[in-house]
Amino acid sequence: MTGVDSVQTCPFRHDVALEPDPFMARMHAEAPVARVRMPYGEGECWLVTRYEDVKTVTSDRRFSRAALVGRDFPRITPAPIAQSESINLMDPPALNRVRRLINKAFTTPQVEALRPWTQRTADGLLDTMAASGAPADVTEHLAERLPLMTISELLDVPEADREQLRRRAMEMMSMSAADRDLAVAAKAWLRAYFADLTAKRRRAPGNDLISGLATARIGDEMLDADELTVLAMLLVVTGHDTTTYEISNIVYTLLTHPERAAELRARPELLPRAVEELLRHIPFRQGVGIPRVALEDVAFDGAVIKAGDTVHVSYLTGNRDALAYDRPDEIDFHRVDPVPHLTFGYGSHHCLGAHLARMVLQVSLGTLLTRFPDLRLAVPAEEVRWNTVSIWRYPLALPVTW
Repeated sequence: MTGVDSVQTCPFRHDVALEPDPFMARMHAEAPVARVRMPYGEGECWLVTRYEDVKTVTSDRRFSRAALVGRDFPRITPAPIAQSESINLMDPPALNRVRRLINKAFTTPQVEALRPWTQRTADGLLDTMAASGAPADVTEHLAERLPLMTISELLDVPEADREQLRRRAMEMMSMSAADRDLAVAAKAWLRAYFADLTAKRRRAPGNDLISGLATARIGDEMLDADELTVLAMLLVVTGHDTTTYEISNIVYTLLTHPERAAELRARPELLPRAVEELLRHIPFRQGVGIPRVALEDVAFDGAVIKAGDTVHVSYLTGNRDALAYDRPDEIDFHRVDPVPHLTFGYGSHHCLGAHLARMVLQVSLGTLLTRFPDLRLAVPAEEVRWNTVSIWRYPLALPVTW
């Protein structure tokens, strides 16, 4: 058994399809608050894996993201992904100010107004896939295209720039030490690109979301130039990355659980609930994300996290916590009063684009299942190739037939 006084070392990655990381599962079972060493960064840190404890760390003001600024904190990537001016490294009340301004410009009605465009675009992409004939790659035809096209439409990113933006975003997310310089360069390029684009939109605003963010005002408050730059960068990088990979992950999961796919075809009204359950069930990324720093001593399950200690949480193990979910390893579209999943985070750092991701997932999956009622994998599941470089878990290609 693992105790809170021992220190565990793990690369925090698991590349076997979408199976839960066995190390993380063991920590959750044996030492839900544990001392660990990360592959990169200085010193040891804590890993918190239970659903309720994850919620506490991510919402309690005794834990700070802003305290990470200037630290070489323990992490799973060679270089930190978050930037010092990013909303991801803010605490209330500064965070509340920025989120209020974002919420003024980036609303659920605005996302819903984009749904018909997204539907037409998905229809066109699947027209092309059907015309190409079976077998076809869902990743290439749908997952790699629709989310990027949708966020680019929302932000009015020039079409000529989109592929390079996607390539740079992928480079920035590498977990390989050999890619450190490439990741740093990609981050710098993206920042320079969005500094220029946001400055142009502030001078001559249009009807896009960047312009809305640039001109959003509450009283005398507006986003400053650095906040706007990093926010636009964050929206593009995370606004399409997660959805891109989750489309492929969800399609793979449904095609390897054909009874669930059949259920959705028979009862399409279940789609919104099914998307939430699949987001909960699928381990969508490697390891952990951005940690927090304890501002004072905090007791957890017999362990004392000291002031100044770095604390990581695992949304993935929280999503499979038997204390929160009945039969957590099963996919059940009929859970009664389901507990909200942690895939989009929790607390003040809950994902800004969750409403956009949900809309794109609902459109893409609903359309795919309706359009191809006999959709199935074109290769044995064990032959599907998986990403083994970045923080995201997803199939590099997903050949299907119908």
